[in-house]
Amino acid sequence: MSAIKSICVYCGSGFGDEPVFAENAAALGRAMAEQGIRLVYGGGNVGLMGTVAQSALDHGGYVTGIIPDFLKSREKLLDDVQETVVVPDMHTRKRLMFEKADAFVALPGGIGTLEELVEQMTWAQLGRHTKPILLLSTNGFWKPLLTLFAHMREQGFIRPGLELNYLVAERVEEVIPMLEASARRIGLVGNEDMIEGRF
Repeated sequence: MSAIKSICVYCGSGFGDEPVFAENAAALGRAMAEQGIRLVYGGGNVGLMGTVAQSALDHGGYVTGIIPDFLKSREKLLDDVQETVVVPDMHTRKRLMFEKADAFVALPGGIGTLEELVEQMTWAQLGRHTKPILLLSTNGFWKPLLTLFAHMREQGFIRPGLELNYLVAERVEEVIPMLEASARRIGLVGNEDMIEGRF
């Protein structure tokens, strides 16, 4: 029995310069659908966001899109999803994405993707949840960020006892097995009330 019932995917509203980014987004959406894992994502029909969602739908998956009202026209709602939640602001969007997901995967993306990823890492670092966080480092995309994390450790800003907990996959086929293994090893705890109180 799978511990992971839903995955929140953070990714770009653009496609990037390498076709493999979209290919991997489509492959992840398909894999999730085929394994009965729900997709939680930002709700748009553009870039890698639209690609992962459309692929999940094309293969019989269940998709929840969560989008702030002000982004509805810019990111074009994907009408075919089973559940669309329109929220008043970005904070509510991120909160609901957290609550509805058992794990988080960051595909290549821009500053918004980075911000969402780092927020989940921060909450996990502070003991607010144990949901797995995975970076799909297609073509080494996340390598500069991993180098920055190492630099932070070397400079004493990521201290013992406050380590970052994240997984890194280079191939899309590794994503779900790695998340499942982490969930079995650590368990899934989401302390939503503690997050609300602290942030």
